[in-house]
Amino acid sequence: MQHFKESMLKLIIETSTNLPSDVRKSVMKARLEEELGNRSSLALDTIAENIVMAQEEVSPICQDTGMPTFHIHVPVGANQIVMKREIHEAIAEATKLGKLRPNSVDSLTGENSGNNLGPGTPVIHFEQWERDEVEVKLILKGGGCENKNIQYSLPTELEGLGKAGRDLDGIRKCILHAVYQAQGQGCSAGFIGVGIGGDRTSGYTLAKEQLFRRTDDVNPNPDLAKLEAYIMETANHLGVGTMGFGGKVSLLGCKVGVMNRLPASFYVSVAYNCWAYRRLGVILDGTGAITEWQYREDVEKIDTTKRSAGNESGTRTVVLQAPITEEQVRDLKVGDVVIINGEMHTGRDAFHKYMIEPEHTSPVDLNGGVIYHCGPVMLKDDAGEWHVKAAGPTTSSREEPYQADIIKKFGLRAVIGKGGMGPKTLKGLQEHGAVYLNAIGGAAQYYARCVKKVKGVDLMEFGVPEAMWHLEVEGFAAIVTMDSHGNSLHAEIDEHSLNKLSDFAEKVF
Repeated sequence: MQHFKESMLKLIIETSTNLPSDVRKSVMKARLEEELGNRSSLALDTIAENIVMAQEEVSPICQDTGMPTFHIHVPVGANQIVMKREIHEAIAEATKLGKLRPNSVDSLTGENSGNNLGPGTPVIHFEQWERDEVEVKLILKGGGCENKNIQYSLPTELEGLGKAGRDLDGIRKCILHAVYQAQGQGCSAGFIGVGIGGDRTSGYTLAKEQLFRRTDDVNPNPDLAKLEAYIMETANHLGVGTMGFGGKVSLLGCKVGVMNRLPASFYVSVAYNCWAYRRLGVILDGTGAITEWQYREDVEKIDTTKRSAGNESGTRTVVLQAPITEEQVRDLKVGDVVIINGEMHTGRDAFHKYMIEPEHTSPVDLNGGVIYHCGPVMLKDDAGEWHVKAAGPTTSSREEPYQADIIKKFGLRAVIGKGGMGPKTLKGLQEHGAVYLNAIGGAAQYYARCVKKVKGVDLMEFGVPEAMWHLEVEGFAAIVTMDSHGNSLHAEIDEHSLNKLSDFAEKVF
């Protein structure tokens, strides 16, 4: 199969940079259904623009290119050892080209391999079939949505829904709860794959396998088809909305599978996937050359026309030049759109853990500064200069144990991320005069274009995603979702959607 490695590289690049047709249709449908002028509508405008940018630039749709997971059907006698080796080579090459972010990290030392290779990375599943060609399907599922996967053991008690028993109605409650608990942290509106039964491991595997189904297919099991339709209708009444901003569209797809279980165990496993639903497939001939693409039967053109400027809902836009003053921050309120110009600095998990230690100081002055929860995709040119290839926000909740103390220690005025933060951070924003800005998750190309220059980098020993990058930005837009007056849109939407969830507690199936 002399063309296999080349075909795998093409598959990886296309999956990272070009959303499949059925997913594009789901996003466009959501834009038409969402109320004009609200925050979710503005977010969907940005998402649509980002999809087109990624395709045109052949750059990652989202900077978190996830854990590459391959499902491969091979003829009897195919050399799986060689195929696995060449997939590894293609992964390393795609990483070098900036199409994948280096995401493989040693779980004990925290060291990043730098090429997306290591024990368990990438994930490759082989299965034989009685056909001559090879089928390879690939999904890139980022860590933000991976963290919102959830597994339920029935019977159980669910917040807002009450008792969930070992029956179809109990399964229904688990799925609705899974959509509720993801909120904006999983980059809603998202897609879910559900596995009913199995054991703890096989249940999750079954749930992830559902994500390889087309969004427009119909489940051959009539009970599950009915359940999928019910979830799609009901989940979009929860009011979570795009990015957790509130709105009419909280879920873009639901697929459910079932397998047998042990009498003592009843698991419902849910694999949550963000709107940047990156999965493609190819059919290969005996030489390893691509003869057919899957999930790309047609090309759905994305309309990037702004459907609203935000003024319909009275949104205020404030332009700030970093460094920012406390007076400027105290003037901001939840719902304001902030445009940042000037310098900002990336800081993720390793940065916060390191900086909180008393003996560690910041390599740059952060007083009045902006920290961006982001692990960008970076490439260095021949002259030794770094360039941002993708730079969307990561989930901020992981920094909740540190953020308030970091704000106090360094005099930060703004924190940018996605999904919001908790009560400790909210209190810190009040006490120290800072604000939390929610950027649009997955919009890695949209934000990369805002970076005019990479001014430097520190803490490179943590690896490219976790390093502290110093960026000069222009026109960087985000929405105030936690202000310095104790207001949190995230807490408000969580409470609202929980109340809505309780409306569906009564037995349906």
